[in-house]
Amino acid sequence: MVTTSPAHTQAVAGVLSPVLRAGDVVALTGEIGAGKTCFVQGAAAALGVTDRVTSPSFILRKEYRGEQLDVLHMDVYRLESLQEVLEVGFAEVGTASAVVFVEWGDAMAPLLPADHLEVEFRLPPLDEATPAASAADWQPEPRTLHVRAHGHDWARRLIEVRDQLIAASSSAQLSGAGPGAESTGEGQ
Repeated sequence: MVTTSPAHTQAVAGVLSPVLRAGDVVALTGEIGAGKTCFVQGAAAALGVTDRVTSPSFILRKEYRGEQLDVLHMDVYRLESLQEVLEVGFAEVGTASAVVFVEWGDAMAPLLPADHLEVEFRLPPLDEATPAASAADWQPEPRTLHVRAHGHDWARRLIEVRDQLIAASSSAQLSGAGPGAESTGEGQ
């Protein structure tokens, strides 16, 4: 699926909230600035988090209290080993009372549980990017999101929200904000 603005990425993330549970791990992958934190902001808001969600790049992890579910937001970009990931608290994820979002989750793939959700963000290739002539001409670049379920439980849950994901992705197209769904959740 394609999102065309930060608000659109947040809306798509919010669609997942009904199927998120305590102890879930959502691995977010993609380049710097691809929309990983924006996605967590949308999911957290849908879970009732009222605090401002910001990137944990320098502090590695942040916890937020939500009305429906708590959120643990981790960023492993600056960590150099899997041991360091465990030391910042990933070892306790299985018993966490929160849903866990891990930015750069692909960097710690051996530690991810068999059942988890992966969201991959892709920016358009540089040769397709159109530089703005001025700040007034600036337009957000579309992001392509690939949502992959790992494990039977997540495959089942992703099917539950598939139609809502397609609708959320297409809503920007209907309002004239950009292209709609290119693809949708892929189960593995």
